[in-house]
Amino acid sequence: MSGHRPGMDMAALGALAEPNRMQIVELLRDGPLTVGEIADRLGMRQPQASKHLKVLGEAGVVEVKADANRRIYKLRPEPFQAMDTWLGTFRRMMEERYDKLDDYLRELQEKEPTEGPQ
Repeated sequence: MSGHRPGMDMAALGALAEPNRMQIVELLRDGPLTVGEIADRLGMRQPQASKHLKVLGEAGVVEVKADANRRIYKLRPEPFQAMDTWLGTFRRMMEERYDKLDDYLRELQEKEPTEGPQ
């Protein structure tokens, strides 16, 4: 856990960096699915989908529930909440910069009419 700031899970971010895994996460956003349903919808073989789901599971992005002989995968909200909080720090920083820019532009506009002949 040491080495990075709390709140941002680098394992989750790393797992999402792979395009197939990102597609799986986008599919699961609409609700839980079995590995077979995920493979069918993404046009991949089931072992390939299972491999990606294993990585997502180890990173804490998805959880699996056994239902009879099926394994149902669903998203865990925690990593996404952590990412949202982390991104919020950048939103605040950007909003502060835009506010400063607005103030600066307002100052320039107020100075304009008094400088030089019309």
